[in-house]
Amino acid sequence: LEQERRFPESETLMRQALTLQAEQPDVLQHYVHIRQKQCAWPIYEPVGEVTLNQLLTNTSLLAMLSYSDDPALQLMVAQRFVAEKVVKYKGPPLHARVKREGRIRIGYLSGDLRMHAVGFLTPEIFELHDRSRFEVFAFCWSGEDGSAQRARIRAGMDHVIPIQGRSDEEAAQLIAAAGIDVLVDLQGLTSGARPNILAYRPAPIQVGYLGLPATSALPGVDWIIADRYVMPPEYLPYCTERPIYLQHCYQSSDRKRPVGAKPTRAQVGLPDEGFVFCSFNNNHKYTQQMFDAWMRILAAVPGSVLWLLADNDKARENMLANAQRMGVAPERLFFAPRAAPPDYLARFQLADLVLDTFPFNAGTTANDCLWMGTPILTLSGRSYISRMAGSLLNAVGLPELATNSVQEYERMAIQIGRQPARALSYKRYLAEFGRTSPLFDIEALVRDMEQQFEQMALARRAQAPAA
Repeated sequence: LEQERRFPESETLMRQALTLQAEQPDVLQHYVHIRQKQCAWPIYEPVGEVTLNQLLTNTSLLAMLSYSDDPALQLMVAQRFVAEKVVKYKGPPLHARVKREGRIRIGYLSGDLRMHAVGFLTPEIFELHDRSRFEVFAFCWSGEDGSAQRARIRAGMDHVIPIQGRSDEEAAQLIAAAGIDVLVDLQGLTSGARPNILAYRPAPIQVGYLGLPATSALPGVDWIIADRYVMPPEYLPYCTERPIYLQHCYQSSDRKRPVGAKPTRAQVGLPDEGFVFCSFNNNHKYTQQMFDAWMRILAAVPGSVLWLLADNDKARENMLANAQRMGVAPERLFFAPRAAPPDYLARFQLADLVLDTFPFNAGTTANDCLWMGTPILTLSGRSYISRMAGSLLNAVGLPELATNSVQEYERMAIQIGRQPARALSYKRYLAEFGRTSPLFDIEALVRDMEQQFEQMALARRAQAPAA
């Protein structure tokens, strides 16, 4: 039922199961996340004999990233997953069996090299790698969706090696046999991940990137690509990985993304007048704390509206009820259905200011709105994932839009909403300078990444015993 997006029915069955037996970790995990997807706040609603502690400790990492900015809690749930689900491989690392020479071999490991957020951010990395120094492999279980995006990703690789249908150990053996120097895991612990592959250590250098902007606690992943904004010193004790710091922003971009025709406000159902606040993040990222802040912002900016993504009917119903609870007329909330990527990008041009979610910041969505010339206001916290949009704003040249408290966030949103000319000035800045800023300098990002990969790989080759 959950996969069919029949969330209320699914939650009802989970509540019945938990009433009969409280100690069901898998059911508890899905129960918490399905309430997030429906904006059913508070998400930790006890049922039967289930305790709040059971709800917290059985929260998945993805759900915890949306719920709490506490890096210790994020580390805890990642470690729990690893302890329960990841193979305890004690043998010698598989990479030790193969001598590495010639060009440095980079492998990308993912099931999301398709029409997916990761598949939208990465194609230029693959295309821009320096083929005189690097050979690029994809080890993927993405499947063929027939999309132009998938075809472009395949074309950007030197070798595409499908591993669906193979066991994790067989996949790891394939990677090791290919002589991969640097294996970049684009999935982490997200849906469909295969972390056991990394446990066999098929490459001497294994790096987390993009798919999971948090610690994975995976014993096979020693590094994570970051920048000094998303991983400040005080965050490092809560990460099992060491950072590979890029000079500007950790996030890659695609400057070739197709954009549809700009719609009119009438075409998307917006009123002709009024300041348009917007959030097109997935509904599970919405929290009561931030939704209440959004309602206070609307109340303080006369005539303004909030344009949201409608993931499901129950989430919409709950958001409208919460708006009424906060004294905001439901007709000031507008809901956009999902759209094809080019049309989704075009919509951003109609928004005056994007309001970011917290603690799970916009990642790809923040990149998209800045590419389309629309400013985003974010709240930066203590964890990688709650500092993503702030990193993008620093790289694009608008650091003042990264706030550090809910109060500052609200104050800034109200000031901009009451002074539409200020939002227009941000738009003019992005139109003139945004796309030439360090945020979208993908050549520089790839060279930076390559330089660090090369140093690490050559050092490991020099340490390897003679064959």
